[in-house]
Amino acid sequence: MLSKNIQKVGVILRPSTPELKSSYLVIEKIFRSLDLEINIDSVSGGMIGIMGMDFDLLCEWSDILVTLGGDGTLISVVRRSFKYDIPILGVYAGSLGFLADIQLKELEEFVKKMLTGDVRIDERAILRVEFMQNGKEIVQYAFNDIVLTRHSISNMIQIETLVDSKAFNTYFGDGVIVSTPTGSTAYNLSAGGPVLFPLTNVFALTPICPHSLTQRPVVLPGEFSIEMKTPKERALFIIDGQDKYELEQDESIKIQLDLKKVKLIHREEFNYFDVLKEKLGWGE
Repeated sequence: MLSKNIQKVGVILRPSTPELKSSYLVIEKIFRSLDLEINIDSVSGGMIGIMGMDFDLLCEWSDILVTLGGDGTLISVVRRSFKYDIPILGVYAGSLGFLADIQLKELEEFVKKMLTGDVRIDERAILRVEFMQNGKEIVQYAFNDIVLTRHSISNMIQIETLVDSKAFNTYFGDGVIVSTPTGSTAYNLSAGGPVLFPLTNVFALTPICPHSLTQRPVVLPGEFSIEMKTPKERALFIIDGQDKYELEQDESIKIQLDLKKVKLIHREEFNYFDVLKEKLGWGE
């Protein structure tokens, strides 16, 4: 359950969408009418001509974060704010998302329920990835997936995979998707991977266009760790479709579910399967 002691709200808008200013002003009016303080991050504020606060300072200041946009906006904010352990509410501007599921017209009533604790917190798994860059160890987080793929479109890629430091599989094809349950309905699904219930503590390895038909998706328990390397060529790995890094020949990345979870704010009656049926057209 969400703490009832919410006083400060930080807002982040979808980038390059200055037309969201009117929606932000509605959000600002709603929160202030309920005696809550509200601030916007400096990038979003600059986009709509309002003084904002540096993102990290906003995270330190806020009791909750609110994103206005779509799932991509929420995913970016999840990754950037993860170390601050702040609950996040996604308000969608456009069509219903898997993650951002509150409409602007529903927000005032929802916030009133939130202030009485009449909402729920979904705790979702996030991937932690470690790799070396310029001699330094880098740690990043992926809320949807990590895609390890070929550096050149003309070649297939060989990926050696270890699970808990033991040889597991060698993939040969266009690459591998390592997906969280939340990300299972994204690239993982289009590549033939399984749909995972979002609150489970597992992750999936799904080969992309494998050379061998015997290569199939695998679901692993969350306590496992994996290491992936490309012994014969350079590679690319992409985090949540947003950040891209190069992997040199025989370098490796280490991936595991973080012990800490992402906290998403939903209405009490939120039903993941209803969203799944609507988004995927099941039962039509």
